[in-house]
Amino acid sequence: MERTSLDSVSIADKAAFGRPGETGTDLANGMLSRSHIRVQERRARGRGSMLNPSGRFEAFSRTDLDDGWQTIDDLPAFKTEVQIERARSIISKNTSPDISFDQSINPYRGCEHGCVYCFARPTHAYSGLSAGLDFESRLFAKPDAAKLLEREISRPGYVVKPIAIGTNTDPYQPIERKWLIMRSILEVLERHNHPVGIVTKSSLVVRDMEILARMAEKGLAKVALSVTTLDRTLSRSMEPRCPTPSKRLEAIKHLSDAGIPTSVMIAPIIPGLNDHEIERILDATHGMGAREAGYVLLRLPLEVAPIFKEWLLRHYPERYRHVMSLIRSMRGGKDYDADWNKRMRGTGPYAWQISRRIEMACKRLEMNTSRLQLRSDLFVNPNPPAKQLSLL
Repeated sequence: MERTSLDSVSIADKAAFGRPGETGTDLANGMLSRSHIRVQERRARGRGSMLNPSGRFEAFSRTDLDDGWQTIDDLPAFKTEVQIERARSIISKNTSPDISFDQSINPYRGCEHGCVYCFARPTHAYSGLSAGLDFESRLFAKPDAAKLLEREISRPGYVVKPIAIGTNTDPYQPIERKWLIMRSILEVLERHNHPVGIVTKSSLVVRDMEILARMAEKGLAKVALSVTTLDRTLSRSMEPRCPTPSKRLEAIKHLSDAGIPTSVMIAPIIPGLNDHEIERILDATHGMGAREAGYVLLRLPLEVAPIFKEWLLRHYPERYRHVMSLIRSMRGGKDYDADWNKRMRGTGPYAWQISRRIEMACKRLEMNTSRLQLRSDLFVNPNPPAKQLSLL
């Protein structure tokens, strides 16, 4: 099929790319006209999503419409805004049975990386904001995170377990260069010998390599770099404000050379789009020093589904029907299945094939031969309980 620009595709044409019965309204999710699409594209240049639908908990839905007088041209481009969030606690507890960590920290809410597939987008609705452009341009920073962390790990009865950072939004997204919240958190964790595991798409993690190397020497730290694709063009459109794939490979090498246990996350795997790169990504990251690997199948919860569909139709219209068909074949015929036993890996023959390919490639490369368990026995309590004085 000849590649077609989004502006030339009518709402009816959009529906034709989907499964039988899928409407243009469902696919476009609030895109009311082709002029509306063009307006968003001008204003949202360099962002992942071209949509900014109202939050799902809002009573009213609002959108920008051209009244014919070109006044909409005066609207500014979306710029990153950061608000301070005065959180009352910083450690989040996890009870999901399919996740390997019990507690995590999110220094920021929202993520400027703008990954169009990000499963965390729907969380912005709890702040009355959109999972679309708001999620990647209206961010929240927690400057008191380090102080809160020290207070929480000092509480009587605190049980030391590895803290996961980067499980929701990226702690090394671009605004970290200015706010330095992640670095202050690491300084607290190092001071008290508290174990930490980090997941990031950013080469900025290398900035804190000295801290991480000292912690790793004690068995207290490990880092996973998320590498979605080695294709610069695909990466640029799909995760527009992330470092390039080559920068992430360099970060893996720097970290592993410094003695920091480093792994790769192929996340997400998008069938029909980047799944052909699985072996190449594992080969490349292993060559840079990664010794463990994991993956997550594309997840499309709530607002993420229409945002991803619009992006896919805009950039790869000729693949739309094939990609969505493969996704649904692994999700029981739906865009997404939130079942804890299925959401990360999917089901069916195609999901099994992906799992088997990764297993075989890792075996060939001798990756995942062992899983590093971080130490918790070296923890130094900031406020140890007072010892009872002897009467004699």
